Amino acid sequence: MKLRRWEWQGAALAAMLSLAACGGGGGGGDEPAPAPLPEQPTGPARPPAPSPSPSPSPSPSPSPSPAPSPAPAPAPAGPDTVAPSTPANLEARATASSQVALSWTASTDNVGVTGYRVERCQGAGCSSYTQVATPTGTSYSDTGLLPGTSYGYRVRARDAAGNLSAPATASATTPASSSGGANATVAGTVSTPYPTLHHITIDWPVTGDANQNGVVTVRYRKQGDGTWRQGLPLRRVPAGSNAGFSWANRHSGSLFDLQPGTTYEIELTLTDPDGGSTTRTVTATTRSVPAPAASATVKQVTPATFASALNNAQPGDILQLAAGTYNAFTVPRSGTAGKPIVIRGTSGAVVNGNIDLFSQHHVHLEGLTVNGRIRFNSSNHVAIIRCTINAQGDGIVSFLRSENAYIADNVVTGRTTWAESSLGVNGNNVGEGILVTGPGHVIMNNRVRGFRDGISFLEQGEAVDQYSIDVLNNDISNAADDGIEADYCFHNCRILRNRITNAFVGISSQPSLGGPTYHVRNVIYNAVLGAFKLNNTSTGDVLLHNTVVKSGDGFGVYAGVPVRHLYTRNNLFIGGPGGNYGGYSTGSGLVASLDTLDTATASLDHDGYGSTTGRFEARIGSARISSLAQMRSSTTEKNAVQVGMDVFAASVAFPSSPMTAYPAPDLRIKAGSAAADAGAVLPNINDGYGGSAPDLGAYEAGSALPVYGPR
Repeated sequence: MKLRRWEWQGAALAAMLSLAACGGGGGGGDEPAPAPLPEQPTGPARPPAPSPSPSPSPSPSPSPSPAPSPAPAPAPAGPDTVAPSTPANLEARATASSQVALSWTASTDNVGVTGYRVERCQGAGCSSYTQVATPTGTSYSDTGLLPGTSYGYRVRARDAAGNLSAPATASATTPASSSGGANATVAGTVSTPYPTLHHITIDWPVTGDANQNGVVTVRYRKQGDGTWRQGLPLRRVPAGSNAGFSWANRHSGSLFDLQPGTTYEIELTLTDPDGGSTTRTVTATTRSVPAPAASATVKQVTPATFASALNNAQPGDILQLAAGTYNAFTVPRSGTAGKPIVIRGTSGAVVNGNIDLFSQHHVHLEGLTVNGRIRFNSSNHVAIIRCTINAQGDGIVSFLRSENAYIADNVVTGRTTWAESSLGVNGNNVGEGILVTGPGHVIMNNRVRGFRDGISFLEQGEAVDQYSIDVLNNDISNAADDGIEADYCFHNCRILRNRITNAFVGISSQPSLGGPTYHVRNVIYNAVLGAFKLNNTSTGDVLLHNTVVKSGDGFGVYAGVPVRHLYTRNNLFIGGPGGNYGGYSTGSGLVASLDTLDTATASLDHDGYGSTTGRFEARIGSARISSLAQMRSSTTEKNAVQVGMDVFAASVAFPSSPMTAYPAPDLRIKAGSAAADAGAVLPNINDGYGGSAPDLGAYEAGSALPVYGPR
């Protein structure tokens, strides 16, 4: 039986008096301390019940000794009677015929809010509420409701003492149900696989929606924030197959430019006029920037002691290489999450030969100078940071599935020269600067020069789980085949803010396997054949805010097979007179050459096109275009603009001699030019634009240049 506080206190006092009468004291060290008083119930405290005076025990002394006066009982601690604040900004939204989404701003409390009580009533103006949920967060999705019905909601905050706030109220009416048959959407389970430092993949499989008119809008916020931000809508990805791979029917997309190590709430609202509309809320946490353990042990090593130190390294150790020459080595041990093994170079420390990590995890290579290659096959959570790689063939590579690598701020130099004989897959070129396969990789702020491909993924049967990969802010030059080869991206590969100068092809995506494969704010100058290689029936490429200046056709794709589900907005494409180099024609200077574009699934608009030939000619699908007006009237480019080299704020030379190794120019646009204020608003992509609308190309007028290459 559990005693109430006042009963417990009375019994305890009687026991104390009984002990005192028997000669017992409070100084014995063998008795356990009394248990703490139980929590006082909410409300005013009741006084303790009076205790009867105990009878003294018999004593052999002829004169009985009086019992000692008992010490006063300790006063009980004051109860917490302060209620939390009322939840603010309660919003109730009917997101389906059987579902209402609730959200509110967090309450405050003098001790702490432990959760919320959600109550519901049915009918217009109802007041008989019933508790339906006790969430700990600031949102709740109420499901299983009746179509075409009004519901009232009441939300109260509670604290650990059981105090309840005053209620916040809201109401919503579910829409009448509809039966769309095969065209109605049946939503599956949302996933957010392999968050990176700055991006979150969102993948939402569906069945039905045969007419593919379902749309998913996105809102997101840091967990605990009161204000939602709008995200880019998810891309509708119909089921399909290509090149031995297949993908499911779904909506898919990304959140962009997030903060590392941060949890985000993501609200997804699926709307299908044929039925199945619904809202889901999920959370996902971005990865933190890899770092040594806070209390890491730094072990100074020399060429003579390094092998022994490496073989005995423990999680959290930092092996710091003194100046000297080190032989090739294989890392035989792994660290743990939060305690990586770090191998760190100092000035004058040089590794002559290859570094290999096979099936290891949580290993960092920092500040090393390597005359050779770094290979990390089948390894997870590897970080390669601020290294200088002088490659004989490949630079930094993983030829087998790895996960969550962080490859940042490195200088990777190869042996391929910028010459006509080097061009193309069969040219006199060698090596991959950085190559990965597997999910979750971040490749950012590297300087890569003189390879067949600057940064690449694996192809065909060697490509494994190539999704949720970031290629960000890299400075790539003199790539004899592809600046970035994002081939066989499954979905949500994000190719953002890279600068590519002197490449046979700027960015390859042959193919994208359903997509989306995002190409955003890249700058491509002097791409010989094409800025984007969307071959092999590439499906699901998304081109946003890219700037291209090249000889020949401005936006040319010479696939010979359909290019499907291509989506472009706010790009700048400038071409000019072309030629033949290494057996390849760069085109005649069309502003766009997209003969095999599947126009039924494509959406191109708000792009800027130009050619230094003085002509405005294009081929888009079956359309043959000879003016801007004709482009606007005969294609989806209803808001296209014509541009020239005068859109740039700086004086920029047109790359009329492609085999010249040009320096990277400044391609920021000029305020008031044809490219200014001509773009479409893209949430989470061009937030904070100046002027009346976003500018075209990679830069907003007047903005600072991003950091390309090592920081």
